[in-house]
Amino acid sequence: MRPEPIAVIGAGSWGTALAIQLARTGHPVRLWGRDAAQIDAMRLAGCNPRYLPEAPFPPSLSVTADLGRALEGARDALVAVPSRALRDTLTRLRPHLPADARVAWATKGFEMSTGLLPHQVAASVLGDRPGAVLSGPTFAREVGMGLPTAMTVASRDERFARELAVSLSGPNFRAYTQTDILGVEVGGAVKNVIAIGSGIADGMGFGANTRVALITRGLAEMMRLGVRLGALRETFMGLAGLGDLVLTCTDDQSRNRRLGLALGRGRPLEAAQSGIGQVVEGVLAARTVREVAERLGVDMPICLEVHRVVHEGRTVRDAVQALMTREMRAETD
Repeated sequence: MRPEPIAVIGAGSWGTALAIQLARTGHPVRLWGRDAAQIDAMRLAGCNPRYLPEAPFPPSLSVTADLGRALEGARDALVAVPSRALRDTLTRLRPHLPADARVAWATKGFEMSTGLLPHQVAASVLGDRPGAVLSGPTFAREVGMGLPTAMTVASRDERFARELAVSLSGPNFRAYTQTDILGVEVGGAVKNVIAIGSGIADGMGFGANTRVALITRGLAEMMRLGVRLGALRETFMGLAGLGDLVLTCTDDQSRNRRLGLALGRGRPLEAAQSGIGQVVEGVLAARTVREVAERLGVDMPICLEVHRVVHEGRTVRDAVQALMTREMRAETD
């Protein structure tokens, strides 16, 4: 029996990589992008020449700029857009979805205007239908190249999570399932902010001790916020918590880490961002994470200092001094 088609909404690097992986496992995949000229270029090249030129499209992957065409006959839609575009994308999607359609997203970060997590945005736009989030320690380039990868699919609908995990999994890709969608999304939101801080420290030449301290204390901040919101503590020791945090803080494929490196070496924020050439989610996330933490009374000093550097003009040296001269406290507080 031929597998049902899957629509992937968002033809950036991550959407393209996920579409390629789904097509590798035998699914007919329709990848949608809003830029018709870019879609035409992808169709001609048989790859995404802008983001993943080294990852050719499998035969079962097609591209389109027609949203209705992408969703025709597809029960499942996977949305891969930045957090700032999620609500608008889901709103455009809604009229094309049949009543039994299921929607997943690979979006990380709080919505800036509301402080909502992606699953809350999806519920407000799409209502009560099965939803899932894909997250974990993954770089689009490595998934596109077929390098061994593991990630998490989280949903309160265990059947949807299992079926989506099976659809993604192949010889070089393993998807795990769980139900703590809130914890998985908090991990994805906070890790980008910590990665900017880790990059700043490395850019300033502080060494491995500092990097590991930032990752460990950053994990503590992530857990405090997540548990306060109602997530399970153990979620943060998994792929979407510690795994994604370590990856983003230590590898230069991370845009957030690269931004931090540039700031730590003295480059102004605008120059650092323009040099990367893609959205750096941690810059936007820093503001929202600070607002959510303050509203809930959660202590997140690393995230606060990153916010001060990228949004208030604080020097990186003053930020480091503020962290190192904080009042003594027990490690487990």
